Amino acid sequence: MTTSTQPDPAALLEAVIRLAIDAGAAILKVYNSSDFSVQEKADRSPLTAADLAAHHIILAGLEALTPDIPVLSEESASLPFAERRRWNRYWLVDPLDGTREFIKRNGEFTVNIALIEEGIPALGVVHVPVTHTTYSAARGLGAFKQVAAAASRPLHVRSLDGGPVMVVGSRSHRGSSLDSFLERLGEHEMVGMGSSLKLCLVAEGIADIYPRLGPTSEWDTAAAQCVVEQAGGFVTTTGMQPLRYNTKDSLLNPFFLVFGDAGRDWSQYLAD
Repeated sequence: MTTSTQPDPAALLEAVIRLAIDAGAAILKVYNSSDFSVQEKADRSPLTAADLAAHHIILAGLEALTPDIPVLSEESASLPFAERRRWNRYWLVDPLDGTREFIKRNGEFTVNIALIEEGIPALGVVHVPVTHTTYSAARGLGAFKQVAAAASRPLHVRSLDGGPVMVVGSRSHRGSSLDSFLERLGEHEMVGMGSSLKLCLVAEGIADIYPRLGPTSEWDTAAAQCVVEQAGGFVTTTGMQPLRYNTKDSLLNPFFLVFGDAGRDWSQYLAD
């Protein structure tokens, strides 16, 4: 069983923000080059030199920062559950979330770093390299957004105001289940977005609901879930239970809902 001393949450969050920014700078070097190659992983998802560069920077940084806390990254995710299940605390990392958006050069990709404690995201950093924007949160500290060198500002989800519901959905992965949800929802506005930015739009009160009715992995959501929850929002399964981590052999998430206002039962719009 992994044990460690408790680092100061504010100092740890600041260190992880710097690490995410460093990884983002390495990603931008590849992104801004004239050309880059794209490989295909075993699951047929794309992989670039930017993914690997960010992975190595984050891995080295976290090992130096908290040598007694294990790291699970998308680019090193072959650890068996028999080993992972002993972890009470661990880092969960997606070095480049939104590789397809990276390849399309639309800027909608992120660096995701989360600290998981007993299955719950306790700290999260989502960095957007192209816009130099960082979303961050830690349990008990709140959620924040910072753009470049400007001062950070606290984030809060919004309440429903009686107007059209603002929905955010995947730019690259949309299916019939989402179309059915939207039809049942009624009057709404829809914005497409890549990567974990969809959760962050709910956290900062731009969107009301993000229904994810397709496959994702745990590293795709953990950091942004912390931001959403510390901003007063919710990330739940379709059964309205909080999304949890490292509870099973598979690293795939169940379908989930991200929302700011719990005064409405969002599950009523799901297909039976």
